Amino acid sequence: MLKWLNISTNHGEFVIVPDLKGKSLETVGIELKDHDLAMEIQDSANYNPKYPKYSVIEQNPIAGSKVKENRKIYLILNPSGYRKVQVPNILKRTFRQAKPQLEALEFKVGEITYIDNIGKDVVLGMRHNGETLKSGTLLPLTSTIDLVLGNGKRN
Repeated sequence: MLKWLNISTNHGEFVIVPDLKGKSLETVGIELKDHDLAMEIQDSANYNPKYPKYSVIEQNPIAGSKVKENRKIYLILNPSGYRKVQVPNILKRTFRQAKPQLEALEFKVGEITYIDNIGKDVVLGMRHNGETLKSGTLLPLTSTIDLVLGNGKRN
C-alpha cells in the first residue's frame, strides 16, 4: 500500500513555480503549461502603473516554491486603469477646504486660475483636460482637476 501511495502521489517529485509577475496572460499560460501547472485567476487588484495592463501582479504560491504537478497557481491581475471616483461638490467652498477633500479621493489639484469675484479663494469652477467639470462626474483616480477661484475683487 505504501509503495502504491509513493508512486501515485509522485512522492518526492516537485516542480519549481516560475516567476510570473509582470507577464501577460498569454505568456503565463505557456509558461505554466511547460511546467505542468494550472492557473486560476482570482481577481484583479487596484491598478498599479508599474505593471502592464492585464499582467500578473501577484501569484500564490510564490516564485521558487516547490509544488506537485498540475497544481493551480492563483493569479491576481492588473486592471486596465484606475477605478473611477465621483468628483465631490466643492463649488462655493474655500480652496483651503476643497484641496484636502480632492486629495483624500486621490485627485491631484492642477492649475489654479483666478477671476473677478468677491469670494476670495472660493472655488467657482472645476476643469479636467480643459473641459468644464460638474460635481458627480466620474474620473479615474489620480486625475488632475484645475480650479477656478475668486480673487476677492468686485466685478
